Amino acid sequence: MTLIDFILNLTGVLLWLNFRAVKFDPLVRTSASSLAGTLRRAEAPRYQRYHYLAALLGLLFFRGWFYSQIGPAVDWVPSLRLGAISLAFRSDYKERVLLYTIFSFLLALAVFYLWLLCLSLVNGRASETDPLQRLVRLHLGPVDAFPWVVRLLLPVLAAIPIWLLLQWLFSGTGMIPAGAPMLNRVEQGAIIGLGSYLAWKYLLGGLLALYLLNSYVYLGRHHFWTFVTLTGRNLLAPLRKFPLQVGKADFSPVVAICLIFGLAELLQMLVVRLYRLVAF
Repeated sequence: MTLIDFILNLTGVLLWLNFRAVKFDPLVRTSASSLAGTLRRAEAPRYQRYHYLAALLGLLFFRGWFYSQIGPAVDWVPSLRLGAISLAFRSDYKERVLLYTIFSFLLALAVFYLWLLCLSLVNGRASETDPLQRLVRLHLGPVDAFPWVVRLLLPVLAAIPIWLLLQWLFSGTGMIPAGAPMLNRVEQGAIIGLGSYLAWKYLLGGLLALYLLNSYVYLGRHHFWTFVTLTGRNLLAPLRKFPLQVGKADFSPVVAICLIFGLAELLQMLVVRLYRLVAF
């Protein structure tokens, strides 16, 4: 069930990206004052924006119904992991299963935007000509223009009001205790936001591993590998002052991966300890 849930969340994220990407098409909304405005498609687009949105909503409601039918039979209890906090949803309650399907998708979407935010911080404005980094900026929208300090703190700043709203909703359904002091709830939201940085370790570790592979094996001139090289160099810039290169062998990507996962482990321990201090 966990694998099925992951695949359906990934499908939902892809539908959302297609819904968002339609408006990025220069031939969708153009004026005759620009060169693109004089161009017209040979045929009408096969899918409109509302098609993707309708498909996403249909997927979420179908998944809720499917989980309510299968979950009790296989004794499956879906849960949302928010750092040190875990929320369990009983699969024999249709309303709670529907809530799970919605918030599970939103959590997957939040992780995707956290990755975009990380790439925005790493590459900054030094990559104006890279097509994949331009996609990052398009999907982030105005957030990409925020000062880097604001972008760095945004996960914590956004998690606090979101958690206050979710706690009100989940306490109303009896899933979590009600009546916690406001300061306690704000602290919990800040801890959830702090734990959200852990999602970056997989993105950064994966990109550095691909950068290391591309450094020794020629994989072509595709835009993806150009983007990997750009991101890898920016990530490794702080380590360039250290003697991590022996002959033609550069060990800085390996050291960086170890540092990232080591710091993530320390952050995980810190989040768990802080949560124990402000637990329900």
